[in-house]
Amino acid sequence: MTVDAGDPIAINPLAGEVCVTIDGVGHRAKLTLGALAALEADLRSGGLVDLVRRFEAGQVASGDVLALIVAGLRGGGWEGSAHDLLRADIAGGPVGAAKVAARLLARAFTPPQ
Repeated sequence: MTVDAGDPIAINPLAGEVCVTIDGVGHRAKLTLGALAALEADLRSGGLVDLVRRFEAGQVASGDVLALIVAGLRGGGWEGSAHDLLRADIAGGPVGAAKVAARLLARAFTPPQ
C-alpha cells in the first residue's frame, strides 16, 4: 500500500506495522511470517537470531538493513525488489533506514502491551 507524503498513512504498531517513506511516498511495512521466511532465506550469514544479535550489538550491515526493509515492504503488500531500492531515497538516509529496520524487528518480536 502506498500513500502520498501529504496524506499520512495509517499504521497499526500493534499489528507490527511501520511506515517507510521512499521517494516521498509512504509505504506500509510489516514482517509477516512469509516475509520473515523469505528474509531468512536471503540472509548471507546466520539466521534471524544472528540478525537480531547484530542489531543489538550495533554491528548491522547495510545489506541487513536493506534485506529487512525489503522483507517488511513485501509483507506490507509491496511487489518490488531490493534492486528497486538501490537508487531510492529512503527518508532519513542510511540512519533513517536503519531505524525503520530496527522498528520492524522490534515490532515483529515484541508482544503487544
